[in-house]
Amino acid sequence: MRRHVRTLVARHEPPGSFMHHLKSGSGAVVGMSAVGGLSVLTGLPLLVAPLGATAVLVFGQPSSPLAQPANILGGYLVATVVAAGAMAAFPGLWPAAILAVGLSIVLMLALRITHPPAGAIPLVMLSAAPAEELLLFAAILLGSASLVGLGILHHWLPPRVRYPRPVD
Repeated sequence: MRRHVRTLVARHEPPGSFMHHLKSGSGAVVGMSAVGGLSVLTGLPLLVAPLGATAVLVFGQPSSPLAQPANILGGYLVATVVAAGAMAAFPGLWPAAILAVGLSIVLMLALRITHPPAGAIPLVMLSAAPAEELLLFAAILLGSASLVGLGILHHWLPPRVRYPRPVD
């Protein structure tokens, strides 16, 4: 039993420096502030919860495969297309959103563009009015592209981190 408890609380992330942590948190604040400002300027609902999780990956775990631009943009594209299709076929039905989450995962894995926060998009789209689906589609793609662009700029600042990750 004790071994199982220890496994549950074990930390798998390597320790980092305080400056890295501070840079990550401030990058997320700047990135999400820019997305919020862009939301005000465009009138698009850009501040959706999955983008907060994307900010954690872009600014806090930039070397993770899940934080790479292709994964972020591709994952959100797949999830929004699948979610829009499911909601168009079965508006307001939660089982359609649940199946869209599963199909999004299958497609992201098959295309090697997995981005976990994108898995929430079908649930976000379920709560949107049917007329807002295209608006939400544009908002997700603009918001995620903004975070990627800001992440690239942010990681040029010291202490520098290579983002996006070089191709293996």
